[in-house]
Amino acid sequence: MKKLELHWQILIGMVMGVLFAFLMVQFEWGPKIVSDWVKPFGNIFINALKLIAVPLILASLIKGISDLKDISKLSKMGGRTIALYITTTVMAVTIGLGVVNIIKPGNSITEDTRNELVVNYRGDAESRIAEAERQKDAGPLKALEDLVPSNIFMAASDNGNMLQVIFFAIFFGIGLILIPEEQATPVKKFFDGFNEVILKMIDLIMLAAPYGVFALLAALVVEAPSADLFKALAWYAFCVVLGLALMLCAYLLIVWIFTKKSPAFFMKGMSPAQLLAFSTSSSAATLPVTMERVEEHLGVEEEVTSFVLPIGATINMDGTSLYQAVAAVFIAQAFGMDLSFSAQLGIIVTATLASIGSAAVPGAGMVMLVIVLAQAGIPEAGLALIFAVDRPLDMCRTVINVSGDATVSMVVAKSIGKLGEPKVKNWDDNYKS
Repeated sequence: MKKLELHWQILIGMVMGVLFAFLMVQFEWGPKIVSDWVKPFGNIFINALKLIAVPLILASLIKGISDLKDISKLSKMGGRTIALYITTTVMAVTIGLGVVNIIKPGNSITEDTRNELVVNYRGDAESRIAEAERQKDAGPLKALEDLVPSNIFMAASDNGNMLQVIFFAIFFGIGLILIPEEQATPVKKFFDGFNEVILKMIDLIMLAAPYGVFALLAALVVEAPSADLFKALAWYAFCVVLGLALMLCAYLLIVWIFTKKSPAFFMKGMSPAQLLAFSTSSSAATLPVTMERVEEHLGVEEEVTSFVLPIGATINMDGTSLYQAVAAVFIAQAFGMDLSFSAQLGIIVTATLASIGSAAVPGAGMVMLVIVLAQAGIPEAGLALIFAVDRPLDMCRTVINVSGDATVSMVVAKSIGKLGEPKVKNWDDNYKS
């Protein structure tokens, strides 16, 4: 008998958790059983995600930067590639923040339910709110000052200092490029292997996702059994999908303006890769197909695809960063937190930089969300609100990640005269004898 795929297991865990909770609330002793014997497993799952956040940032980001090999590649093609990837990521986060601030999905939760959530997660929330207040009283350059750590080990011991870890990883990666290759090779091999171990650990953690979701949803329903919470969750999912759709439209507009290629041309060439990305939820797994489609069907020369697309699969996660922005503000709204303009600017910076270190595998976006929440002073326990619908949304945002990589490769190729006519002009030409 074929084993169920992980996303189906997670959906089943979600449904079973809700049904189990509704059953338990029928008994006077039921909620205590859930709180004492079920909820801890959900907390263990969240802790496992938080545990892997710092190693994932260090491994993925150092590997991604060191893969550039030569600092001179950052001049013409490299500089344009990185600049475009950062620009599209900032655009994605901004779109996400715009959508979630206009629709305000978290505000559909009633005051009673919000108060219950705040009470249930008071210990986590109060410390974060206090930290946010301290940040408000800081000077205008405090954020820049705090970006550079005085001790990397202390910075790595606290998920709230993740920007310092990202700074160190970028600095370390640049240093690795600049030293002689024979000296850099052993270090790079170490981080290549370290990265593979971390990715395998994520695989192992995600095996527990159905049980973690079961525990999280059961505890959530028992502690705040209001229908408006699920209504808000539906609005949250709508916000993410709407934001992703707007980002795809932005890609099509960029392609049309800068390369003079029609949206239909782009979608026709990329649709197989997009479908594969949707089914696998992995930019890395889709990379071979993405490279083939961009080169053969969009007309980008191999010199560009072999450089731009592998880098994009590592550091360009527009769909993931958009989702992180929506999720962070939604959770803040659900907890009754009013995020200031500066706090939301911080989300843009953190989500952009965190997406650079986000591994191109299923579930990594949820790990990166922990970083964004911690940096913005939002309770990480709010992950319980959104984990149930994360897998289908992960499938959607991976489509945007892959589409963004292809868009940037076309624009870079056009800017350096490496965009020509596609080698295969018909969908089915590859398969004709």
